[in-house]
Amino acid sequence: MDSTYCTEDGVLLKNKIVEAALAMRPDLIAKLLSDDGMRRNFFTEVTGIQVFDKVKFQRFVMNKRFLPDSYTSFKNKTGLTNDEREFLSESREVVLSWPYKDCVLEGGQTKEDAGRNEVFWNELLAPDEINRLTEPKVLTGFKRCDAAGKREAEDISMNDNLVIKGNNLLALHSLKNRYAGQVKLIYIDPPYNTGNDTFGYNDNFNRSAWLTFMKNRLEVAKTLLREDGAIYVQIDYHQAHYIKVLMDEIFGEKNFQREIIWRIGWLSGYKTADNNWIRNHDTILFYSKDAGHLVFNKYYIPKSEYKDCAKNGPERYPVEDVWNGNEYDDLNSIAIVSYSGETVSKMLDPDDEVKGQKSEKLIERIIRAHTSEGDIVLDFFCGTGTTGAVAMKMRRRFIMVEQLDRHVGITCRRLEKVIGGEQSGVSKRNGWQGGGSFVYCELAKANQRFVDEIECAATSEELADVWKNMQETGFLSWKVNPKEIDGNAEDFAKLCMEDRKRFLMECLDKNLLYVPYSEMDDMEFGISEHDKRINNLFYQAR
Repeated sequence: MDSTYCTEDGVLLKNKIVEAALAMRPDLIAKLLSDDGMRRNFFTEVTGIQVFDKVKFQRFVMNKRFLPDSYTSFKNKTGLTNDEREFLSESREVVLSWPYKDCVLEGGQTKEDAGRNEVFWNELLAPDEINRLTEPKVLTGFKRCDAAGKREAEDISMNDNLVIKGNNLLALHSLKNRYAGQVKLIYIDPPYNTGNDTFGYNDNFNRSAWLTFMKNRLEVAKTLLREDGAIYVQIDYHQAHYIKVLMDEIFGEKNFQREIIWRIGWLSGYKTADNNWIRNHDTILFYSKDAGHLVFNKYYIPKSEYKDCAKNGPERYPVEDVWNGNEYDDLNSIAIVSYSGETVSKMLDPDDEVKGQKSEKLIERIIRAHTSEGDIVLDFFCGTGTTGAVAMKMRRRFIMVEQLDRHVGITCRRLEKVIGGEQSGVSKRNGWQGGGSFVYCELAKANQRFVDEIECAATSEELADVWKNMQETGFLSWKVNPKEIDGNAEDFAKLCMEDRKRFLMECLDKNLLYVPYSEMDDMEFGISEHDKRINNLFYQAR
């Protein structure tokens, strides 16, 4: 073999050979075909044409028995292997695999106490449905909130902060045209998939569904990041190791920057019924979009603050209720957490029972590490709005997406307080005196409103009303014949409540859960002229 694939002393360059084989380089293929043994082992004749098995050839070249007298045969021989004794580190085909991986999961829960039959679309079997699902959607209900109060928004620009209510997968795809490559930082605190979490999201996905749910959203989120951007995902032990491998696949192992351990409480003895170690931390995974462009802004805690914390330990401070403006001294409503030597308070609001609010100091530290004033911060599991509140106080732009009705209300009230100059959290240390604004909008629902009504129906009478409205104003599947269904009403009534709900869901055209921007002018959707104008501003501006 010539010097292209071997050294001057005749040692074969295995990696170069494999790369050439995978690239189907004509010079290498010709050499292999010229040898009877190679042709017999690595080629199959199909209607007179020799078809090269490059996977089999790669395994042969990288096999530990190949070139047994060469030093290279003893390198990297410790590691995981598959059933064929092939080292996983040498395979280009090893990825995290699970059922439904090649699907898109809509994941559109809007009520905390509502169960949901998740909608899956297979990428190979239903490409048209997926394209329809993820095309840009009409936005509606535009409201602008600033120091003058809350009113109908008359315009929208790239400088506006956004709060979008609706399914975050569809919202992310709707943001692509306007914000692709524009977001400097993403921070998300997604559902932990604990099975018994009291957090409001649908946390009862099995692992396969949860991984599909996260994969769909992380893939589109990556397209929104700037080349010098970063993403932080906060999670607990239930899925941390799985999502780490998933993010390696999506962002690339070279872009994994750090695993951060975030203490979520201070312990004094084993005050638990469990006879086991106590969980006392979350994991935060930090990835770059492109490691070669990443800029990390170091921040040093003042020495005096660090010494005071180390000497005196965590202290308990009353925390202002950011929604009601009250102060609470009740120690049971405050959990103390520590980050890089800082003592931070997390507050449980007695009126709202909000247990998921994140520390403003944690979010502040992450935002400071990657952004400057005016940069865009995205949180598409915004919960109670901590990311937006901190971003506004730090004079960054923000985009937040939330689909739970109750959390959207809390977020908007919280941001109104921030605009008014509230002084909790990181307000004082950032010199925040109020100001700023945000625009609120929603994904315009079509059949999704019937999905919501079906899920929330508690009686047969309520379901009957939903079915009646579906026939009058909904978009039914082409497979559905309403007259035939009504003719078998007695059989329908014999079904259990869950099966009746499932059947009505199947009657809806899932391609029209929300109104596509491309069909905004269709009179059946009833989009107002005002909303049409704002949507055109939103989708045509860049």
